[in-house]
Amino acid sequence: MADKTIDLAVGEPVPGVPKKDPILIADKVTRSFGGISAVDVDHVEIPRGVITALIGPNGAGKTTFFNLLTGFDKPDTGTWFFDGQDLAGVPAYKVARKGMVRTFQLTKALGLLTVLENMRLGAGHQSGEHFLTALISAFWRKREDAITAQALELLARFKLDTKADDYAASLSGGQRKLLEMARALMTEPRLVMLDEPMAGVNPALTQSLLGHILSLKETGMSVLFVEHDMHVVHTIADWVIVMAEGRIVAEGYPDQVMNDPAVIDAYLGAHHDTDLGSITAQLEVAKEIDPHLAEELEEEIAEEAHDGK
Repeated sequence: MADKTIDLAVGEPVPGVPKKDPILIADKVTRSFGGISAVDVDHVEIPRGVITALIGPNGAGKTTFFNLLTGFDKPDTGTWFFDGQDLAGVPAYKVARKGMVRTFQLTKALGLLTVLENMRLGAGHQSGEHFLTALISAFWRKREDAITAQALELLARFKLDTKADDYAASLSGGQRKLLEMARALMTEPRLVMLDEPMAGVNPALTQSLLGHILSLKETGMSVLFVEHDMHVVHTIADWVIVMAEGRIVAEGYPDQVMNDPAVIDAYLGAHHDTDLGSITAQLEVAKEIDPHLAEELEEEIAEEAHDGK
């Protein structure tokens, strides 16, 4: 469960509020596509050692912001510092080596390699990757054995050890999410960024994924994750940042954010062309804000319909 008592911010929880111990600080980060602004973040700080959720309606710019921070895309303007290191313009592979790694909404597991081989690829400092040293096994064998031991330990932790020799293509969607999260840990990162880790995961694996995300915090890592399920956010997030139309519109502790008018406006604004007087439309909006609340609403509607017969 998220720690509801931890004090993270300096001052009132407003967009861009300074944090007591930020691990990541971004300023004036913008990105446009064809004249349309996808990201326009004036200032944001990610607190260290806790789980931060980045939420917002579809098209808010969350994944684009992830791509910019991790070197998978280039901003029009902006600077950001990770643990005091300037990462603006640094390519993705160097960002990962510095201790900031991310996963993807659509998993990037290499299907024709085994699960164990996928894990080995995630490790750094492999002398066998260099042409000359690769020719002499004495230069890389010890490191290879250490990487394999680390990979098997992580696979056991994520309950994928029995799949180590299976092709990654044979895994279910949820298992691929687990594999990608486990592979990210091969670099021993300080900040893990998860892009919709619950998307497409069946309910049987959801609780397992939640447990693994919480375990990252318990081992001292910082976590920033994108999520649409507000029940998940409320359960595990210590801090919540809300994006809408590329901007940060709200920040705060989960309970504060869930009741923030700016958050409600951000989600309802995605349906400005929809007749919200329609029960169906109301349900669609409710599903984005809190799927569990939407389920309760559906049950009430069904009961009312039954009683009215």
